Amino acid sequence: MQTNIYFVRHAHSTYTPDELGRPLSKKGMKDAIRVAELLQNKYIDVVYASPYKRAVQTVLGVAENIGASIILEDGFKERRLAEGPVDDFTQAMGKVWQDYDFHYKGGESNHMAQERGMKSLLKVLKQHEGKNIVIGTHGNIMVLMMNYFDPSYGFVFWQTLEMPDIFMLSFDEDRLIDVKRIWE
Repeated sequence: MQTNIYFVRHAHSTYTPDELGRPLSKKGMKDAIRVAELLQNKYIDVVYASPYKRAVQTVLGVAENIGASIILEDGFKERRLAEGPVDDFTQAMGKVWQDYDFHYKGGESNHMAQERGMKSLLKVLKQHEGKNIVIGTHGNIMVLMMNYFDPSYGFVFWQTLEMPDIFMLSFDEDRLIDVKRIWE
C-alpha cells in the first residue's frame, strides 16, 4: 500500500530573531496560496507541520481545503545550527554536511537532527499508511530526512531548494520508492 509524503519547505519569511514566531513575508503569503492550489487535487488526508509559524502558515491553506487541523510535530522543526548566529551561514552549513557528527556549540549535528526528524517521519508513515500526508517543514531538516533514504540528497541539493518547495516522496511501508518535485 503506497503512502505519499508531500514535504513542503516553508515559503519566504520576514527575518526576525524569533525562530518560532517568524512570519511569512507578503511574497511568502502569496506562495502559500499557490502551495494550497498545487496540492488541492492530491487527495490529502492529513497535514503536519513544524511548530514554527512560517511552516504552519505555508500549509494552512492545504489544511483548510480538507477541513482539517494542522498537527504540530517538533521533529519537523528546523535543525539548530548553533547557539547563536554564525559568521558565514553557507560555510557553516557546508561544515556540518561534511562531517555528520560535527556540531557547533548549542547546535545539532546532521546525525542528531536526522535522527530527530526520522523518528517523527517513521511514526507518521506507520500511523497513516496508504494515505497522502502533507508535512510543512524546513529546508535542512527536510533534506536530512530525504538523505536518510538516499545519500544523493545532500548539501548541494539543499542549495538548490526554493522557498517554498514541494517534494512528493512515495513509500512502500518505510521504503522510499520514488521522489518527484511538485513545486512549479
